[in-house]
Amino acid sequence: MVLLTLAQISKQFEHKVILDSVNCTIKEGERVAIIGQNGSGKSTLSNILSGDLEADSGERMLRQNLQILTLSQSQKFDPYISVYEVCEQSLSDLRYAHKRLSELEKELILSQDKILLEEQAEWIDFITQHNAWNLKEKVYEILYHFNLESLKNRRAVSLSGGEQKRLALASILLKKADLFILDEPTNHLDVESVQFLEEQILSLKSSVVFISHDRYFIDRLAHRIIEVDSAKLANFSGGYQDYLSAKEQILKNLSKEHENLLKLLKNEEAWLARGMQARRKRNEGRKARVLELRTKAKNNPSIIRKMVLELQREQNNIPKNQPKNNKKMLFELENVGKKIEDKILIDSLNLRILQRDKIAIVGKNGSGKSTLLKMLLKQEEPSAGKILYGEINIGYFDQNKSMLDDNKTLLETFCPNGGDHIEVYGKSMHVYGYLKNFLFPKEFLTQKIGSLSGGEKSRVALALLFTKRYDCLILDEPTNDLDIQTINILEEHLRLFEGAVISVSHDRYFVDKIADKLLIFQGDGIVSESYASYSEYLDMQKEISEYEELFEQMARPEDFEDKNEIPIKSDKKISKLSYMENRELDLLPVEIQGLESRIKEIEIILSDPALYQSQGLLELSSELEELKDILEVKVSRYFELEEKRANL
Repeated sequence: MVLLTLAQISKQFEHKVILDSVNCTIKEGERVAIIGQNGSGKSTLSNILSGDLEADSGERMLRQNLQILTLSQSQKFDPYISVYEVCEQSLSDLRYAHKRLSELEKELILSQDKILLEEQAEWIDFITQHNAWNLKEKVYEILYHFNLESLKNRRAVSLSGGEQKRLALASILLKKADLFILDEPTNHLDVESVQFLEEQILSLKSSVVFISHDRYFIDRLAHRIIEVDSAKLANFSGGYQDYLSAKEQILKNLSKEHENLLKLLKNEEAWLARGMQARRKRNEGRKARVLELRTKAKNNPSIIRKMVLELQREQNNIPKNQPKNNKKMLFELENVGKKIEDKILIDSLNLRILQRDKIAIVGKNGSGKSTLLKMLLKQEEPSAGKILYGEINIGYFDQNKSMLDDNKTLLETFCPNGGDHIEVYGKSMHVYGYLKNFLFPKEFLTQKIGSLSGGEKSRVALALLFTKRYDCLILDEPTNDLDIQTINILEEHLRLFEGAVISVSHDRYFVDKIADKLLIFQGDGIVSESYASYSEYLDMQKEISEYEELFEQMARPEDFEDKNEIPIKSDKKISKLSYMENRELDLLPVEIQGLESRIKEIEIILSDPALYQSQGLLELSSELEELKDILEVKVSRYFELEEKRANL
C-alpha cells in the first residue's frame, strides 16, 4: 500500500534549482535511503516528504490519517525539562498501549469480538516491537544505548548539538508512527549506538526514510536507495552493494569525463563484494559455533571460556604474514596516562607508531580518543608517562576545520603565494584540475571559504592536506559532513599517501578500508590493540557476548555434575564463608529452581491467548519481568558464594 506520493515536485532557492519535476513514492513497510552530494537537495526532499517544507509546484498526496515523525538536523526542547523527562514524555504512545490493552482484556471477558481481538493483537505487537512491557526499564535502556545515562538530570536545552541529536533520536524511537523520516541519524553516534539503532529500526513495522552516508548502515537497512543528483531523482533497488553495481553500469554508458568516478566505484564495488562475502562466511561460522556450544556446554561448560579466550587472542594477534617493520619511528608512548578530574581516560599506554602505519582509534564517545590525538599534537600533556617524537611533520584535520581562513578564497587558500598551480604527490597541477577531483566546479575558485557549507569546508580542508608534505596525517572524524562520493575520494587519497595515518572514526566502512590496526578505547583507561578489521572485531565482540550470555543461561548448578568445571569471574576479595552465607548457599538452588519453574509456567500461559486473557496479560508480563530480575540476582549471588567456598 502506498503511504505518500510526490508528483511533479519542483523546488528552487533563489536562482538554484534543487528539485525539478521529480516523482517519489513511499510504500508501507519499506526502508528507503536518500543519498547524494552535499547541497544536492537530500534534506529538501526529506522536508517536502515530511510536510515541513512546501514545494514551489507539484502535488504531495498522503494516505488518510498518515502519522509521520521526523528527526531533523536541529532540535527543539522545552527549556524547563530534563533529559529523563524528554524520554519519559515520549512514552505516551506506549502508555496508551498499556492502558488500552487493560481495557480490552475487560471487554474481551464479556465478548470475544473479532475486531477487539485484532486490536489487542496490534497493541501487543507494538509493545513487543519496542520491548516495552516495563516502561521505566525501557527509558533507561534507551538512555544507556545512546550514552545519555550520565546526563539524565540535565536540562535538555543545555546539551551540546550532538547530545541533543542523540536525545531526539532516542525519544522518537519510543513513539508510534506509520512513517519515520530521519536526517543523518547516525551522526554523533558511536558504533555501539549505531548497531543498537540498526536493531531498533529493523524491529519497526513502520516505513523509514533516512539520509545517511554510513555505507554499512545503508547496506543493512535499505530496501531501496533514492539518489538526488542534478535536481533529479534516481531509484536503485536493494542496499549499497546493489547501488554500486547499478551505478557502475550507468557510468559505463556515459561520457569519458566520468572515468575517474567509474574507476573509484569499480574499486569500491570489488572491495565491498570481497568484504561482504568474507563477513557472511564469518557470521555463518559464528552462528554455527554458538549453536554447537548449546549442546556441548551442559557436559563441559569450560568450552565456552576456552572459545572466549581464543577469540580474544584472535583479536589481538599480529597476522602471521605481517612483515617486520623496520621503518622510522614517529611516536613512542611510554606508560602514558591521562586523567581529567576523577575520570581515567588512559592508563599506562605503551605504543610505537611507525612510518606508513594506518591506525584507527575506535571506542565509545567520551572514552578519550580525541584526547589522545591532542597529546600526540602537543595540545595537551599526559598526566603520567611520556611521549617521544621522531623527526616528524604532522598534518591535522579537526572537526572545526581550524586550518581554514574564512576570509580567503579557495584560490588564495591553495596558492597563498600567487599563481594557479600546486604540487600534489611531487607533480605540478593546475589548482582547478586538482579541486575538480574533490567535486568543486570552476566558479568556486573565487568563492570565500566562509560562504561554504560545512560539508564543502570539510572537502577543502581534506584536499588541502594532500597538497602538503607530511610524515603523518592525524584525522579527527574525517567523514563527518561528507557525502559518500567524497568519502570514496578521501579513501583513495589515503591509500596513496605514503606516511602514517592516525584517525578517530565511528564509520565502520571507512575504518575497514583504511586501517591496518585498531587502537580500541574500552573505558576505564583500558586501551587495547587489534590487527583484525573493525567489522571482524565487532563480530568477535558480539560472539564473545553471546558466549557469555550462553554461559549465564547454561551454567545452572543442576546442569553440571562437576561444579569445579564452572568458570567464574569475580573481582571480589576471597574470604571465609560465614554461617549465614553457608545457609544462603544451601537454600539458593531451591529458590532458583522455584523461580525458573514459575518463569516457565508464565511463558506457557503468555503463548496461549485463552489462558492469558483469563489471568491478565499486563499482570503476567509484569510478574515475568520481575521474576527474571530476581533470578538474575539469585544466580549471580550463587556463583559468588560458590566461588568463595571453592577458593577456601
